[in-house]
Amino acid sequence: MIVAQDAGFRAPVTIRSRLLIALAIALAPVLVLGIAQTATVYSKDVEYRRIRLVDAAQLSAATAQARISSGAVLLETLTSETTGLQCGHNLNAAIGQLPGYESLIRFDAISRISCASDAAPQDLDRRNADWFVRLKSGAPLVVVTAPQGLSRAPAILAAVRADKGGNFDGAMAAVIDIASLRPDPAGGALPAGSEIALIDSSGAYASQTRAEAFPATAAELTASLRAQGSVFEGRDRQGGQRLFALTPMQPGGLEVVLSAPTQTLAEWSRVHLLATIAPPVLAFLLAVLAVWFVADRVVVRWLNYLQRIAAIYAKGRLTVRAVRASEAPPEIAELAATLDNMADAILERDASLTESLAEKDRLMREIHHRVKNNLQVISSMVSMQQRAVADPVMRETLDDIRQRIAALALIYRTLYQGPNLQRVDLKSFLEDLTAQLVMSEAVRGHAVDTQLTADHLSVDPDRLAPLALFAVEAITNAQKHAFHGRGGALLINFSATEDTARLEITDSGAGDPKGALERVKKGVGGVLMSAFARQLGGAVAFSASDVGGLTAVMTFPVADPNQAGNQKVA
Repeated sequence: MIVAQDAGFRAPVTIRSRLLIALAIALAPVLVLGIAQTATVYSKDVEYRRIRLVDAAQLSAATAQARISSGAVLLETLTSETTGLQCGHNLNAAIGQLPGYESLIRFDAISRISCASDAAPQDLDRRNADWFVRLKSGAPLVVVTAPQGLSRAPAILAAVRADKGGNFDGAMAAVIDIASLRPDPAGGALPAGSEIALIDSSGAYASQTRAEAFPATAAELTASLRAQGSVFEGRDRQGGQRLFALTPMQPGGLEVVLSAPTQTLAEWSRVHLLATIAPPVLAFLLAVLAVWFVADRVVVRWLNYLQRIAAIYAKGRLTVRAVRASEAPPEIAELAATLDNMADAILERDASLTESLAEKDRLMREIHHRVKNNLQVISSMVSMQQRAVADPVMRETLDDIRQRIAALALIYRTLYQGPNLQRVDLKSFLEDLTAQLVMSEAVRGHAVDTQLTADHLSVDPDRLAPLALFAVEAITNAQKHAFHGRGGALLINFSATEDTARLEITDSGAGDPKGALERVKKGVGGVLMSAFARQLGGAVAFSASDVGGLTAVMTFPVADPNQAGNQKVA
């Protein structure tokens, strides 16, 4: 997995995601074209709905005009036949052959119903109705909203004047259901959910199939239609968005208004989902799934396999081979072969390096062994010279030199006999060094009680030499001045923390502690111990001990000031 970093944000960018991003970019024009095509089809459909609504309004007006005109002719014909006992029968026979007509009614001169094709209530106030007064005044045809009681549904009343001997003899009227004027939605001439209304010459609603589908007042509707054209979008009485179309109708001075619900893009998309939006989206999803599947089966699966092989190599198991990669695509198989070759090369290099390190280790141990032998030879020569010298001072000086050489030889012996040529455990070394120094004096018959307490600290040979020589100076000083001729107690304590180490050597002493303290500070031993402490970046201090002798303390940093590398061992 590749990790992209930007201003502290880390996001995984896998092969799958890269392929999907590339595919999305490649298919983006297709989606954009699909969306643009959908918007274009939607716009065309909206315009087509407007045209259909206008055409339907014109068709409704033409239908109403035809029915009213034909109805007027029929009514004039029936006027002379609607008398006598056969009046109701004749009207019933006529209404059965007139689609859209709800009933036919014959009124006398005082507005009473003489006969009708259907039962209708009498109303003596009808003589004062505007339409009846207009006919009585001489109007040949009147078209109004059907009065209450004459129709079971929203309808219009078309009435013609009846004359007898030149005098007004009533009227012949036809009740026409306005729903019959609306074109059939199933035929595609009218949008689904359309409603129809008639507006009379006074600008008021004459009739409506559903009042909620139109504005509250007809004046509001006609004003908007005349301002914006024969069709416009507005809100109905309930606040819904609808499309309105108006067409004038003659005779009668009426206007036909059709109302159809509008469709938002979301609503339209749901209806036309399979035809417009689904194909490009489905194609995009199928392409994404195909790329995901192919990327997983052909590339990612094999990369995960090679990643597991590489993790095994990282643990040092270089003999494992990517055997299954032979079934992978050629590019993956070549990568697996490269990993196998790398593992073989690492194995060969490891074998060579192991052999070289073993040879180097053997040579270093041999060198340390020979240096130790040479130092022992030198120590033996100094010892021989010491026995040949009669001067006590010179003999003592040569003995000090021999002890120092023996301490250095012990360092090299510890290195070539130990498991690590680069590090030495200071606790074990102090135990060996103390035993060597005490045993060298034990032959003279002076009993020394030695107590050693030490922490484990791993140091390199360069730092071990000043430590060893400091211990040699402190212990030999106690042997010469504190234990000479009487023996005593030697206390050695070494402690180490994370930062600082402390080596404290105390003897039980004899005689004047203050005099011994001054002698050490001014003598060669004190100067050497101070020098050894400076080599380690530390300091030395001398003081009178609680047991009557002298205490020499050296403190130094655990880490080498010149190079880091010392570490404390548990």
